[in-house]
Amino acid sequence: MDFNLTMEQQQIRAEIKKVCQEFPDAYWRKIDSEKAYPDAFVKKLGDFGWLAALIPEEFGGTGLGITEASIILEEINHSGGVATACHAQMYTMGTLLRHGNEEQKKRYLPKIATGELRLQAFGVTEPNAGSETTRLQTSAVKKGDRYLINGEKIFISRVLQSDLMLLLARTTPYDELKDKTRGLSVFLVDLKANQGKLDVKPLDLMINHHTNALFFDNVEVPVENLIGEEGMGFRYIIDGWNAERILVAAEAIGDGRWFVERAAKYASERNVFGKPIGSNQGIQFPIAKAYANIEAADLVRYQAATKFDAKEKCGAEANLAKYLASEAAWEAANACLTTHGGYGFATEYDIERKFRETRLLTIAPVSNNLVLAYLGQHVLGMPKSY
Repeated sequence: MDFNLTMEQQQIRAEIKKVCQEFPDAYWRKIDSEKAYPDAFVKKLGDFGWLAALIPEEFGGTGLGITEASIILEEINHSGGVATACHAQMYTMGTLLRHGNEEQKKRYLPKIATGELRLQAFGVTEPNAGSETTRLQTSAVKKGDRYLINGEKIFISRVLQSDLMLLLARTTPYDELKDKTRGLSVFLVDLKANQGKLDVKPLDLMINHHTNALFFDNVEVPVENLIGEEGMGFRYIIDGWNAERILVAAEAIGDGRWFVERAAKYASERNVFGKPIGSNQGIQFPIAKAYANIEAADLVRYQAATKFDAKEKCGAEANLAKYLASEAAWEAANACLTTHGGYGFATEYDIERKFRETRLLTIAPVSNNLVLAYLGQHVLGMPKSY
């Protein structure tokens, strides 16, 4: 069992760090204060091919695995940035690569790889369904050579910054189904072609994630943009969830390391009552404990990623990684804020920004309570809780 990164993986980390150095804290602080989208950063990543990490080489990508993709996103957050500006293009790749047909791959993947097209929007969540995905109501009705989409989605990020959206919609009414996991289908929606039919309402949130409510009014999707088989979309989305959880775990680990490093540095330099505050166990021990939990979560992240890349079942590991990493990052955030005291609330220290961003990872893209429910039922064999 080798716990060391390969030379290639170490080089990827170093190259991402080099890119991130061009976008220091002041850049992200300005983006956050203006609620702007980090176009320059995303373009730079795209120009270097990092957003095409999971796209096979035959379609113009770099053909890397989920392990390498997780390193990319981790290092962005570790460097003080926010990978959520561009991570959807990675975790939506699983659905398109595994279930899209060859014509769809040839049509879209090369342009996504070069950055000509952005696939940064993922439309699943609805106001009345929440985490109960099988209760989605947004409908897709087939009319001749196209589907007409009607309904509403909520908390859908980066729609205004994307050309394409991966959408989950209902093609069979819920009441007509014996197997409630059926009847949902996945579509690749051309956002530019549906201007005027898709109403995008930006949401004012405590985090700068360009999140929206969407209203579909006869949005048209050609039948050739149906991914896989009609009615099997829920299964296809589940296939992508393990990748999503691994990648989000990596982002949380990056956040956690940022917090621990900032806290340890400040605790060593800040003198109160004639000595560094880090010499006090009340400051030192919470930072050390957070560090320990981040390192433990990191091992589970790599275990999950290794199994995913080997095409082995990794549901338990992926969920564990997401849970442990997000909880550890939040613990590190609190320790860092406490260490800095009042200065932690000052925007110039960037802690309050990262504090807000990392808190999200305990509840999205899946609540940690749902992760515990999954582990309790599917891993430990206890009765279903909900």
